[in-house]
Amino acid sequence: MTLTVTVITRNEARVIARCLESVAWADHIVVLDSASTDGTPDIARKLRAQVTTSLDWPGFGPQKNRSLEMATGEWVLSLDADEWVTPELRKEIEVAMREPGTHTAFRLPRLSSYCGRFMRHSGWWPDYVTRLFRRGTARFSPDLVHERLIVDGTTGTLQASLMHEAIVDLEDALHKMNAYSTAGAAMQFERGKTGSLTSAALHGAWTFVRTYVLRRGFLDGREGFMLAISNAEGAYYRYLKLALLGKKRQ
Repeated sequence: MTLTVTVITRNEARVIARCLESVAWADHIVVLDSASTDGTPDIARKLRAQVTTSLDWPGFGPQKNRSLEMATGEWVLSLDADEWVTPELRKEIEVAMREPGTHTAFRLPRLSSYCGRFMRHSGWWPDYVTRLFRRGTARFSPDLVHERLIVDGTTGTLQASLMHEAIVDLEDALHKMNAYSTAGAAMQFERGKTGSLTSAALHGAWTFVRTYVLRRGFLDGREGFMLAISNAEGAYYRYLKLALLGKKRQ
């Protein structure tokens, strides 16, 4: 069974080598780059990836579907640039491809770090993501952010973790919160949703309670509290931006 690994990138020079080196055993590696200016494509080429440049940015879902069109392997493993595969996960992937049973796709438990701490609570573990699948049996949803894989067939579950450096520091947290809340508001607006100052405040408060209390974020120590605040801010600004989009339409 042959495997293509697909990765979409933009200015990922800090992490792309770790990602690609962890899957150097794959038969084919595709990197679809969005006009990086930090040398990401050169690093990827040195690690034998097939690199293609995309000058526009249609959103995470559409961009990942573009990368799937370049895959040639019988199986596809879709990764983000800040993720990497452990030797234990590699062994499970190879077994899954060789003996898939009735499954056309597999989900992986993702272990993510926030400001240097791997989070075992807060709703971040086990963060199952479906990333391994037979080529031609799945596509990503067209969402701008928080895209999901839509599978035609059954999905199995692997046990070894996919590693993920989600948030490096507070500057990274603020940048992603702002970008994701903007994209999230745009998606909801296109779907006819509306927002208000009240809904923004309520969603922000509920998100903090859900992350820190219901999902036991307090067990993740200082970083658990920081993550709960970040999640709350993201929800607050998403609905506030949604309200402002509605106001502009009036």
